Formats: sequence, structure tokens, C-alpha cells
Amino acid sequence: MPVLNKIISKIHSKRLRQIEHFSKNAEEVQTGQFKHLIKTASKTEWGKLYDYKSIVNISDFQQRVPVQDYDAYLSHIIRLRQGEKNLLWPGEIKWFAKSSGTTSSKSKFIPLTNDALKECHFKGGRDVMAIYHNNYPENRIFTGKTLTLGGSHQINNFNTHSRYGDLSALLIQNLPFWTRFVRTPSRKVALLVEWEEKLKLITAETIKQNVTSLAGVPSWFLVLLRHIIEFTGKNHLLEIWPNLELFIHGGVSFNPYRSQYHDLIPSDKMHYMETYNASEGFFAIQDEKNSSSMLLMLDYGIFFEFMPVSQKWGPFPETVTLDRVLPNVDYAVVISTNGGLWRYLIGDTIRFSCINPYRITISGRTRHYINAFGEEVIIDNAEKAIQVACQNTNAIIKEYTAAPVYMSAHNKGAHQWLIEFEKEPDDISSFMAIMDTELKEQNSDYEAKRYKDITLEFPHLTVAKKGLFFNWLKKKNKLGGQNKVPRLSNTRDYIDELLELNK
Repeated sequence: MPVLNKIISKIHSKRLRQIEHFSKNAEEVQTGQFKHLIKTASKTEWGKLYDYKSIVNISDFQQRVPVQDYDAYLSHIIRLRQGEKNLLWPGEIKWFAKSSGTTSSKSKFIPLTNDALKECHFKGGRDVMAIYHNNYPENRIFTGKTLTLGGSHQINNFNTHSRYGDLSALLIQNLPFWTRFVRTPSRKVALLVEWEEKLKLITAETIKQNVTSLAGVPSWFLVLLRHIIEFTGKNHLLEIWPNLELFIHGGVSFNPYRSQYHDLIPSDKMHYMETYNASEGFFAIQDEKNSSSMLLMLDYGIFFEFMPVSQKWGPFPETVTLDRVLPNVDYAVVISTNGGLWRYLIGDTIRFSCINPYRITISGRTRHYINAFGEEVIIDNAEKAIQVACQNTNAIIKEYTAAPVYMSAHNKGAHQWLIEFEKEPDDISSFMAIMDTELKEQNSDYEAKRYKDITLEFPHLTVAKKGLFFNWLKKKNKLGGQNKVPRLSNTRDYIDELLELNK
């Protein structure tokens, strides 16, 4: 082991012991996080509203404070952006993460407190490195730089002392000065607003550097990496960065992009590490080699509750804490955080793959599904079915979305899939047949609705023009950052816009 790695191992050893502790004592650690959050916020306006001082246990909290989404916090967040203090969390909040993970025109502004910044997001970033170094002690990642692809930020329109932007941009803006020696591109380039200009400048700045790792959203990173390949005329990235060994990814499922990354980085020494990091908090890290699940991080100033997706949501739904979760059940995630969010429904659904320690996979979104006919198809079903169809027909998918085709007097219902292929299937009909069969395997409700085409007929496919989804996002001024194409929708709002552009 190189001397540098021995030093780094020593630095990380204490934190790795702490991770091991909360993995083995999850309920105790989460109870401690809960008590700290309640005590710290007891003198805020929110804490006084719900009399946090008199809350004795988690049951009191669950009976007193309703589960809420962003809209319930909107008036408080407007006041925070106007400069008011001590509303949801002690002190003044100067940074707001603009969340537009779906392509909705309605943006969310998530408060980013100093505690959330340091004890959650930055701590999560450090833990990624600690876990990776522990798994691969002979790595050489610290001999080079991490190429990060972030968004942008700007002065907000309420108060000249507060700023908003993509979470990635806010993290870059607030990183300690010494990180400039281990990351690239420069802050000036990383925070550019104009996406296409940013691609050119990142390329020019990084192709002569020793890049050993990448960090970002797979879909947008793929655009950058292909631009770099085209600019340099190289066959693959290892001809540019021979010491590249790690891609830290999150934001969207990596499965649709996996084969494309393997083509760009043809090395069995390249590692891929998933993280679950949202504007609302840093939640989980892949801690095992070649795993499809992530360790739930329990000491970041976040108290977790889990709501079974099978139940109807209301202000006081049944939620369970870690000691009552079951494996292979889909839960909506409810969080209370050191960012001032209380029993906040973040919109993601997860599934526990293991409960000792607590490891999860992301199964979808509470609002991104198709259930127009009682079929309850979620993103996890779609991703697995597409993966099987691609493997069996030598296809590679770039982007996709799907929506219902509603019943009419003369037609049955169906699902319409709009897919942009990087490489088209050997046979389109076989691709759709395999995908349909696999969806039936994944989802018994879908299978029942597809039985003899009684309710749902065979899915419809429209092949998208090259660049359709990119151009759609560009038209909406949503290139880069954390912007994502909605995979599934229960309405036709997204797909009809795309189909119009596809003509």
C-alpha cells in the first residue's frame, strides 16, 4: 500500500468505526438524532407551534406533527428567502437548493442550513471517499482529481443576501478552499449557467489533467464524456485519463447507462459507486463492492420514517421507524432534518434489501408511476423490464418516458412508450414483446390487466428522433444540473409535448 494511502486510511479509521457503530445500533442512533433535532428546533417558530419542548418520544411527535409535502412549507420558505430567521431551524438561512428533478415548471427551494451543509452533505461526500478507500485500499484516486459536473446558482429575487441554485452548485460554492487542489473544473467554469458553453470549457480545462474519478448524474455526464471523446478524437476515456478508476453517480438509475459507460471506459478496474443524495439531504451510500443496494446513513442529522405506499396518504398516515420496516416492501420516505424539514414527504420510494444493517434500493417516485387502470407500474418495474429487453435484443436506450393511452368508445387502454435509442434493437417487435412479458413478471397487477388484452392492450412504442429529450429540456431551459426526464407519468402532459416535438 502506498504511503499516501496509509495516511488516508488512518484519517478515515475513526469515521469507519462510527459507520460500523450506527450499522449495528441503528435504532439507538436514530433515537439520538430525533432527540437532538427536537431539542435544537424547540425555540423556532415551528417548534413553538407544535410545542416541541413537551415532546417526550417519537410517538408524541408522530401524533402531533402532520406529514407534509413542499406546498405545506411554501409560506415559511418564502419568509426565509425574505430574510426572516428562526422559523424552521435556528438562525438565518442564506442558501436554497432549487430542486427541479422532474421537468415541472414549478420549482422547489429547499432550505440549506449550515448544519445540513456540514453535517449532512459534506459529511456524506467524505464518507463516500472513506468507504471507497476501505473497499479498495490499493486505489490511486487521491493522486489525481475528481471531475464534478454541477449546475449553477444566482442571486434570488427576494433578498440580495440569499442565493439559490442546483444543489451541486451550492456544494461547489461552499467547499473549503483546499478542495480546489483535488477537484476539477475550476469553480468559475463549474458554476457557469450556459450548459453548452460549460461543456466546451470543462473539456478544454480537464483533458490535460490527471482525472482519477468522476462524480455526477449519469445522463448529463454521458453528454459531457461524449463531447470530450469527439473533441479529442480518442477511442475511449482511458486514452485521455489513463488513471481513471471511479464514477460516483446518483440522481437517476444507472442501469440504462451501464453498457454505454463500459464502452467509454473499457477497464475491469473501473468502479461504479451509487449514492442517494437529494436537495433535501444525503441519505445513502453503496458500501459493498458490486452491490445494487446502499447503506442508509443514520447520523447525518436526519430522522427517518417510512410510509407503506399501499396505504392512502393523509396528514397522519401510519409510518414506521427502522425497527418495524420489512424487507422487499415499497415505502415512501418521510424525513425530519437539520435543514428544517419536519415529517417531509420527499417523493421517493425505497425498498429495504437488508435490515441488518439497513440497506436500500430506490424503487421509484410517489408521483412517477402509471396507475390509470389499476396496474400500479412503478419505475423499478420499468427499469428492470427495459434492461431485460435490451440484453435480449442488443439495444441501448438513451432516454425514455411512458404514459397511459386512455380508453375510448372504440379502443382499450394501453401504455405508450416514447424511447430514444442509442442503438436500436435487432428487432423492435421482439424488444416490446420481451419488455411486456418482463413487466408481467415484475408486476402482477399489470399482468392481470394485460390478461387476454381485456383492459390493457399490447404497449405502444414510438421511437424518438435523435436528441429529442435533450432538445425538449433545452427548450424548457433545463439543461444540466439535476434536471431529469420523467420516466413514468399518470397523465399525458409530458409525452404529448414530446410527441409534438418529435414530428
